[in-house]
Formats: sequence, C-alpha cells, structure tokens
Amino acid sequence: MTKTETKARAGTGVPEGPVPAAEVKTALAGFLNEFKGFQDEMKSKLQQQEDRLTMLDRKTMTAGRPVLSAATHDEPPHQKAFAAYLRSGDDDALRGLVLEGKALNTAVAGEGGYLVDPQTSETIRGVLKATASVRAIANVVNVEATSYDVLVDHSEMGSGWANETATLTETGTPQIDRISIPLHELSAMPKASQRLLDDSAFDIETWLANRIADKFARAEAAAFVNGDGVDKPTGFLSHSTVANGAWNWGSLGYVVTGNDGDFAATNASDAIVDLVYALDAEYRANATFVMNSKTAGAVRKMKDADGRFLWSDGLAAGEPARLMGYPVLIAEDMPDIASGSHAVAFGDFRNGYTIAERPDMRVLRDPFSAKPHVLFYASKRVGGDVSDFAAIKLLKFAVS
Repeated sequence: MTKTETKARAGTGVPEGPVPAAEVKTALAGFLNEFKGFQDEMKSKLQQQEDRLTMLDRKTMTAGRPVLSAATHDEPPHQKAFAAYLRSGDDDALRGLVLEGKALNTAVAGEGGYLVDPQTSETIRGVLKATASVRAIANVVNVEATSYDVLVDHSEMGSGWANETATLTETGTPQIDRISIPLHELSAMPKASQRLLDDSAFDIETWLANRIADKFARAEAAAFVNGDGVDKPTGFLSHSTVANGAWNWGSLGYVVTGNDGDFAATNASDAIVDLVYALDAEYRANATFVMNSKTAGAVRKMKDADGRFLWSDGLAAGEPARLMGYPVLIAEDMPDIASGSHAVAFGDFRNGYTIAERPDMRVLRDPFSAKPHVLFYASKRVGGDVSDFAAIKLLKFAVS
C-alpha cells in the first residue's frame, strides 16, 4: 500500500489497506441511484411549477376578457342540457336527466318539445309581470287542467230576527254562479342562424327568454283587454255594457261623461268622481284605474273645484301614479278617447278579472323549416275572463 492510500483512509474508521474494487462499484451505484431520484424529484417539482404558472396565465387572460356569456363551467346540469338542446338539438342529456324539483325532468314526447329550464322560465315570468298589463293587478292562478272554474256567490243569504221561543221560518238560499275560464295556447316562434348558435359567446338562454317574453307580453296584454274569447282569453271590454243604473250580472256597468267623444266642457272631473262612486264600497278599497297614455295625458290636467290636481305622481321609484288617491295602470291596449268608447276602467281587478295559466312552458327546436335558420317554437297555455261583474266599472265617452 502506498503512502497516499494510507493517508486517504486515515480517520475514516476503516482499517488501513487496499480498497476492494467491488466496494467501490457498490458505492458508486448507490450514489448514482440517489442522484437519479433527486433528479426525478426536481423535474416533478419544476413541472408542477410550470403547470401552476400556465394556469395562472390562463386565469389572467380570461379575467381580462369582456364577459359575453352568462354560462360558466360550473353551471347546473339542467342548464347545460337545455343549452345543448337549443344550440345543436342534442337531446340525449334531456332524455335521461332526472332533477329534484326542476322543470326539465319531463320530456313531452307527443309534442316533441321539452319543458323550459327553471332559470329561463323565471326570467320570462318576471318580464310578463313587469309589463303594463292587466296581469299586474288581476288574480293569477296556476292550474293543471284545461280550464279553471270560478264559483261566484252574487246574492245575499236570507236572514231574520227571532226570539228564543218563536218558530223559525226558512230563509232564502244564495245563488251560485259558475264561470268557466278555458285555457288557450299562446305561442311564439323566434329564429336564429345556426352560426350564431354555434358561437359559444352567445347567451342563447337569455336571448330566447327575452324574445319569448316580448311576444307573449304583447299578445297577453291585448287579449286581457279586448280578446274575443276565440282561441284567446276573453277581455273585460268584450262583455256587454249597460248604464250603471240598469246594471245586471253578466254585463259591466258604465257612467257617461256627458259629452260625445270627450269629457264635459265644464266640470270635466265630475265624470271621474261619478265613476269612482259607481263602484260599491267593498271593491273601492282595492280598486285601480286602467287607461292608456293618451287618456292619462288628458286626465292628469283635471283639477277639482279648489284648483287642486286630481292626478298625483308616485312618491317613490316604481310606485304608480294616483288619481283621486287610487293607483293608475297605464295599459296601452285600452281604447283612445272617442265617441262611445270606454277609455277608462275602474275596479277591483283582483276580484274582477282572473287569469288562469299552466306553470310550464314548452320549446320545440326546428332546424329544417327555415334553413339556414333554426326556429324555436315556444308555447304556453293561458286563459282569462271576468270573474266578478260587479267589481269593474267603465267610463263611457258619450251623452248617454
């Protein structure tokens, strides 16, 4: 053994002597294995760090973009399925989708459509309620049948005074009237190009809800006022009218302005006062005026004998204007002031007019009838009619 070998082994606890070749080989192999493990661990950490940086870059880029769609990757399954059906006609997810309390769990095989998902349906219902329609003040009920019956007791039950020992006599019994309100199909058919539907930035559900809401709102508002009852609701102005002094059940009573096609030349506001007090006291507490914008423009100029305006604007945002203390609904489907027209209505519409509708709404996707556009046939069932003829009075612009 050389002096160099002896010095190298000194202080290591290993007996001095020559180093066997096998021991050197084993030590070298162990070192290489440990180094490889260290190298693999570092590569894994570097890869994880790179993945995190990449994800961060993507989030930053996404956050910097303008939001074009309300859809997210975390949207509920029923919304994903409904959007897929609207965009591409893919109904596989709809067929097997079972939801807890959601509207999309029913396939309408006979009609070839699907119930609108809850989010879209709520959007449409909210817009309809906010429109200037009799719906805002009427009695609205949800039904599952094809019609809705209202039972009205419009007579008084007889009564009498008696002492403890007197013989009681029979009194008159009330008369019950049945009013049947059939439901009619209200439909809309907006269309969109397939290229637009393929654009993921296009919020198809919001677009569809807004288009259907606009169509349905205008059709409903007109029918609730002037509908003839043929395949549509019966409007309250479609019923026969008689002078309030000769009013009877089945018709609406009216008071006149005293001037053909206009208010009276003097004391014009008297007609409004007469209209208010033509309605019985039990209905006046919840009564509302209904007229269009042109009529409102004429009425709001009226003053009482002391020079005070009968009309007052709402004190808070969203609060309706008031006429003689009663709220005013501006419904553009009411007739203009003209000879013999009933341009102003006043009554308790919560009792006087009932709207019956089915709570569900159906949508059918049709990619064939209007190529290259896709049609969406949306439908719901709704009906309406007067449910208490004593609860609504009209102002007739006539002498008699």
